Amino acid sequence: MKGAARTRKTALPGVGTRCDLDTGTGQHLSVVVHLDGRRTVGFHDPEDEDSCKETVTLAPDEAAALAEVLAPDSLRAVRQQVEIDLVTERIPVSKNSPYAGRPLGETKARTRTGASIVAVLRRTGAFPSPTPDFRFAIGDVLVVVGTREGVDAVGTLIAGG
Repeated sequence: MKGAARTRKTALPGVGTRCDLDTGTGQHLSVVVHLDGRRTVGFHDPEDEDSCKETVTLAPDEAAALAEVLAPDSLRAVRQQVEIDLVTERIPVSKNSPYAGRPLGETKARTRTGASIVAVLRRTGAFPSPTPDFRFAIGDVLVVVGTREGVDAVGTLIAGG
C-alpha cells in the first residue's frame, strides 16, 4: 500500500461538479456529476491528470447500480431512510415571466410549492444557492428541486400561470 486516497471537488458552471480521486496506488480517476443526473467516469494517465485515457457515461440508474456494488450497506441505509422521489428540472425565465427583474424572495416558491430554486444559470455563469434578494433576469434558467408536483408548480409560477 503506497499511500492514502485523496479526493477533491471542482465546480463546473453550467455542467455540474467534477470529483477527482487519486488512489493510494497512484491511479487517478474522476467523476463528473452532470446537472441532468448523468455521471461520466474518466480514467486518467497517472503522469498527466489532464490526459483522459477513457470515459464511461452512466445514466442515473446505472450510476446507482454501480454505487450499490461499491458500497451496498451504506446505500441500503439511505434508501430505507428516504422514500421520496425528488426531481431536478431547469425552468427558463422568459420575457413574459412576472418575476423577470424581480428578486427570488418575491416568488415565495418554496412556501407556495414545496420545491426549491437551488441555482440560477446565466450566460455569465452559475449562481448556486441564490439568496432571497437575487434578481432574476430574462434568459436565466432556474434549477429547481422537489417533488414532480412542486417543480411543475414552480414552472407555472415563473411562467405567470
